[in-house]
Amino acid sequence: MLSELEQKGLIQRDHLLADYSSWKVGGLADFFSAPKSLEELKEVLHCAQNEKWPVTIFSGGSNVLFSDQGIRGLAIGMSSLNGTEAREENGRLHLVSWAGSSKGELLKHFLKYELDPALFLAGLPGDVGGGVVMNAGVGGHQRPPREFCEIVDWVEVLRWEKSLKDFEIHRLTSDQLSWSYRHCLGWQPGVMTRVGVSWPLEPNPQIKQEVRDLMRRRLQTQPLDRPNCGSVFRNPEGDKAGRLIEACELKGFQFGDAQVSPKHANFIVNLGKAQAQDIRAVIEFVQKKVKAEKGVSLQTEVVYLGEWESPKESI
Repeated sequence: MLSELEQKGLIQRDHLLADYSSWKVGGLADFFSAPKSLEELKEVLHCAQNEKWPVTIFSGGSNVLFSDQGIRGLAIGMSSLNGTEAREENGRLHLVSWAGSSKGELLKHFLKYELDPALFLAGLPGDVGGGVVMNAGVGGHQRPPREFCEIVDWVEVLRWEKSLKDFEIHRLTSDQLSWSYRHCLGWQPGVMTRVGVSWPLEPNPQIKQEVRDLMRRRLQTQPLDRPNCGSVFRNPEGDKAGRLIEACELKGFQFGDAQVSPKHANFIVNLGKAQAQDIRAVIEFVQKKVKAEKGVSLQTEVVYLGEWESPKESI
């Protein structure tokens, strides 16, 4: 099975993960696949079972940090499994997106209908599946929605059914999931494949201008000209991670080519030649410094993937 999938180009050996990282860092995956259909996804999962490989699944490459040592077994990138369908029904706009679709696809449809979800989606990196897993969102908006849990109706998950000896799709409604700040649980085990979202068809004529204004502010306040993953840390209750980091005078702090952005303290940028270990070292130093000076334990939005060595040098 493996040789057949390699001949089809569905599985590749020693594949560079940095090409899929918004930070542009990461080593090699032993085996890599970017399925374009549900059937291709099933094929590579069957192969992984036969070969007894561990499987690592990632989506758009934002909010993940691939290690310099890479990933053992099979890494599956979901961004080629994309596409969004729209329909109007019972006074609501319903969108069905493949998990690898960019959040920008949802934004495009909500903007077309002048609906409020466009505002929180504007500028969010990554794809729809990752948005659900992280319950992605933004703070500071005066009206809902502010995060994914407010627009998701259901998710579909591909799971192994031992009795059938095959992978089958299961649909879970939003109320079957456990939502919290930057978390969504209850959909595992399995691979998220499709997401259904909706919002009332109540047009807001100001929404397009609001999105333009928001994007203009982000260009002014966020380091969008450098490789980054978006916000690195979750906001602690009642405060902002960026404010705490700036209060510890860490704006501009640098290790190797990994730097706390001088523009926005909750962003870490790659100045050109950073390695994953440099970025992780900066993340952990910021956590220690904020804990020591402010008594706050910052939690990351970033997920570490792959094999990690102990730091060879400490900051």
